[in-house]
Amino acid sequence: MKRSVARTPDYAVPAAAILLHLVRDELVHVKKQWGYIAAAVGITLPALAVRAGLLGSAHPPGPWETILFGVAILGAAFLLSWGAEVLQLDVSQGLAIALLAFIAVLPEYAVDLIFAWKAGRQDIGQAVSCGIEHCRSLSIANMTGANRLLIGLGWAAVVLIWWKRSGRREVVLPGSRRTDLGFLFVATAWAGTIVLRRQVSLIDLVVLGTLFILYLWHTIKEDVEEPDLIGPPLAIAALSPGLRRLVTVGMFLFAAAVILSSAEPFAEGLVHTGEQFGLDTFLLVQWLAPLASEAPEMIIAILFVLRAKPELGLGALVSSKVNQWTLLVGTLPLVYAIAAKSATAPLRLDTRQVEEVLLTMAQSLFAVAVLANLRISKAEALGLLLPFLAQFAFQNTTIRYGFAGAYMLGFVVLLAKNPEARRGLTQAVKHSMSRPGAGARAD
Repeated sequence: MKRSVARTPDYAVPAAAILLHLVRDELVHVKKQWGYIAAAVGITLPALAVRAGLLGSAHPPGPWETILFGVAILGAAFLLSWGAEVLQLDVSQGLAIALLAFIAVLPEYAVDLIFAWKAGRQDIGQAVSCGIEHCRSLSIANMTGANRLLIGLGWAAVVLIWWKRSGRREVVLPGSRRTDLGFLFVATAWAGTIVLRRQVSLIDLVVLGTLFILYLWHTIKEDVEEPDLIGPPLAIAALSPGLRRLVTVGMFLFAAAVILSSAEPFAEGLVHTGEQFGLDTFLLVQWLAPLASEAPEMIIAILFVLRAKPELGLGALVSSKVNQWTLLVGTLPLVYAIAAKSATAPLRLDTRQVEEVLLTMAQSLFAVAVLANLRISKAEALGLLLPFLAQFAFQNTTIRYGFAGAYMLGFVVLLAKNPEARRGLTQAVKHSMSRPGAGARAD
């Protein structure tokens, strides 16, 4: 009698082959994602080597060195955007975006606070030079330029790129972004007092610093939601929780170090290049340097849009605006006072600086009205972009005050004609001033 031999079913062999193929493909896919992460790290290394002086006298000439630092900022921006997505597994999306925005604007802090420090030293008679301009003037120029760039160029670019990519004519933010809107409006209203007082003082540090702390408190209390991850963030998320958090924190710290070490030489390289063409120093510091220092957050926002997540891109830029309009402005007088060795010394504004702060405040008011219903259309994006670009054609003070008046008139008209915008702004302010977590949020 023959012994029966167990036989593998005919369908089991192809099924096993298919399973093996899928596993192999998945391993190749994961390896590819880690390759992207390694590439993002790799393109930062030449700039770090130059900054650390490891190349000695062999470093590239000026323009090429500037490009190296710009590429390093690009690599850091990729790491930040991926880290922010993975971070949402452990904290709220709002807090993840707020942390991302804070790290992304570190270059702007570095550049602006250097000018504030030099201004304080200059005012007590120390030999500090900022070219033909007073350092105090350049500090305000850099701050106002950075804030206007975020809205006029950044917010508009997200909407227009999304429209070009998807054909959709608006970007809609989730209800949780009312936190940002409320704090942005309150900070903008307070900026009006800076115009009236014609100075930035430690009072502004107290008020704006408190607003920033409250803003962070709100974002920390938001609910944690499961993010939809693809690409490198998905590869990181597949790690064990402990290792995943270690890698995520490491990416944030490394990216922050790259940005801090690259931003100043990148900005200075651009300014020196511009000076060769005889451009105005004030305008260079107001626009060219912030364009460099704002590069990380602009790139991060565009990366989110290209990955079909425009709400995250716009949310990051709105959070950056809150960050700069509160903590950055509030920190300027502190650094100035320390440098000037006087606890009561305010950072005084001349006529041109008052004009710049007023124009920045007016643009922010208009942007708040546009975003009050938590959506920005293509037409509204153009309404932010075109007046911003038109300002470059006019340096006449009267005309620029006219731009400020037009922005404020637009704020009033939008709220008067749009009940949804009025309700949205009212809810945003109430929410920002309420206890974090109190009340349900509209999606």
